[in-house]
Amino acid sequence: MNWDLERFGDVCDFVRGPFGGSLKKSIFKPDGHAVYEQQHAIYDQFEDIRYFIDEEKFSEMSRFELKPNDLIMSCSGTMGKIAIVPHGIKQGIINQALLKLTPKDALLPEFLKLWMDSPNFQQQIEAMSQGAAIKNMASVKILKEIKVPVPKVSEQQRIVAILDQAFADIEKARANAEKNLKNARELFDSYLQQVFSQRGEGWVEHKLVEVVDVIDSLHKTPKYSDTGYAMVRVTDIKPGALDLSKTRKVCKATYEEFSKRYKARVGDIVFSRVGSYGKSSIVTSNEPFCLGQNTVFLAPSMNGYYFYYFLNSPRAKEQIDALVAGTTQPTVSLKSLKSLDIPIPAAEIQLKIVTELNHFSDEIGNLESIYKNKLASLDELKKSLLQQAFSGELTKTEGHAA
Repeated sequence: MNWDLERFGDVCDFVRGPFGGSLKKSIFKPDGHAVYEQQHAIYDQFEDIRYFIDEEKFSEMSRFELKPNDLIMSCSGTMGKIAIVPHGIKQGIINQALLKLTPKDALLPEFLKLWMDSPNFQQQIEAMSQGAAIKNMASVKILKEIKVPVPKVSEQQRIVAILDQAFADIEKARANAEKNLKNARELFDSYLQQVFSQRGEGWVEHKLVEVVDVIDSLHKTPKYSDTGYAMVRVTDIKPGALDLSKTRKVCKATYEEFSKRYKARVGDIVFSRVGSYGKSSIVTSNEPFCLGQNTVFLAPSMNGYYFYYFLNSPRAKEQIDALVAGTTQPTVSLKSLKSLDIPIPAAEIQLKIVTELNHFSDEIGNLESIYKNKLASLDELKKSLLQQAFSGELTKTEGHAA
């Protein structure tokens, strides 16, 4: 690869956004010149604008004006997201959370963005910051010292064209995989809806309180310890079997205080009723644990898996959504949860339904695994192509193929 390596600060002009105090909300206007934010770099869009300044303030801050073919990079929070400024945007400036980069004639903006998206760029940042991630891109000084590959403009154009076509193909494949993944989930939901909408002989409608014991969690913040008994919180509740391997621990006294009220049995359901309400996991082992705030045990008198599948059906979710109160922290009260309507067939029918759903769930799980692996492979392919492009391998291979 006979590419020149130039200091970033020599081939690109850098302007970090103004200090926060320069753009107080009190100066913003209903319309005028745009103030561009992190969201414009993160989502690569320049139409949705929340803040504006008047002509006087814009003239005062003209150094921060965005021009077509500038690049903007997010510099705090979600860092390192890059977008190229298109033609026709509303005239405006960057705010304090953005870095503006203006490439000089030797660099095409499209080539520069691809390079900054590549592992090559990220590796240099890590190396120059001695392995520690740059938590705030205010350190433009580090960026300016990074070495940028600067091939001839014609070579840059070839690389951009090859990667644009490759990425378009990858995005098409990604869209198909995501659609298939969504379809697989919807297929299972549709089957659940069909199962729990039956009204066969012997099916009886019950209120949850009639067939399920509801055991609330401890209403206090526990003291956690490095060892002890698992305490399940809302964040620990995942689809399927309850996994206690990554839960926080509480001391024996806290566990015993809870276990005086109830000890979990295989087939019980752990249910979240506050915040991320409606999530559920089924208990599949006798390992002792207790519940953190905002969770409850649901101990059914019916087949536990039948009840678990019902709770995850569209029919149950529609009922649960209707029970929610509060907007800041959505909550399903214990009283309203007990009013849930549950269709229950005979025990042998429950077992047959569970057997069929387990089989179907396994098949859907296999499909989901295939599509998730496909998405992960596409992500790796994109990284690989970027790595090849800026190692000089992509155009060399492409040249031989021609």
